[in-house]
Amino acid sequence: MNELITTQHNKEGQVIVSGRELHEFLDVRTKYKDWFPRMVNYGFVENTDFILVSQKCPTNNPKNPYTTITDHHITLPMAKELSMIQRTEKGKQARQYFLQVEAAWNSPEMIMKRALEYASHRVDQLQLENAELQPKAAYYDYVLQSDSLLRITDIAKDYGMSARQLNELLHDLKVQYNLSGTWFLYQPHADKGYTHSKTIKTRGGGTVQHTYWTNSGRLFIYELLKHQGTYPLMERQQLQKEVELYEV
Repeated sequence: MNELITTQHNKEGQVIVSGRELHEFLDVRTKYKDWFPRMVNYGFVENTDFILVSQKCPTNNPKNPYTTITDHHITLPMAKELSMIQRTEKGKQARQYFLQVEAAWNSPEMIMKRALEYASHRVDQLQLENAELQPKAAYYDYVLQSDSLLRITDIAKDYGMSARQLNELLHDLKVQYNLSGTWFLYQPHADKGYTHSKTIKTRGGGTVQHTYWTNSGRLFIYELLKHQGTYPLMERQQLQKEVELYEV
């Protein structure tokens, strides 16, 4: 079947057509911006029969190289009816074409093809969800087993880092800042219960303040670094095992 008018498929599995392309094929003399609202008055409903879209198109004006053009994605039933409304040879040709598209789309072969594609996509999606949720649950369980305060050194070990590396990373991510050798959380994180400060006496009789992380703070770091693509060693090993099993 020769493609007279471009057809696409939206997320709902419907065949859709560009209103502007149909307007051009039908050789309608009325400008599109006037023609389409007139066609809508035949009883078509926005977000059901059509949706408003826009696209950038190049111009010949160096000062304004692009312009935004309004278009509409219309459903196949609407496209067929608009073609019939024109009462022209072009309209008849377009309607017959859309009937062929509809028949092909609803053929047993295409229905089966779409079902297999959906099933394959769903399997891939479930595998990704499982790969994300399982390691996360394992790490959460591991963290929640402890109710003690932790030094940054202990958390850094989860990621194969040194305390200095993790401190600097959290500083770069606008989580904490260093004041006189002690790390403090920036205000947006300061009242979340992520850290606890302890004042420790030194041998010389003075005092020094140390920052310790709570379980909620440790999990905050986990979520933060995960969005940066950095995972604890525990998860990396588990994900590697899952990948190897999947490849086998």
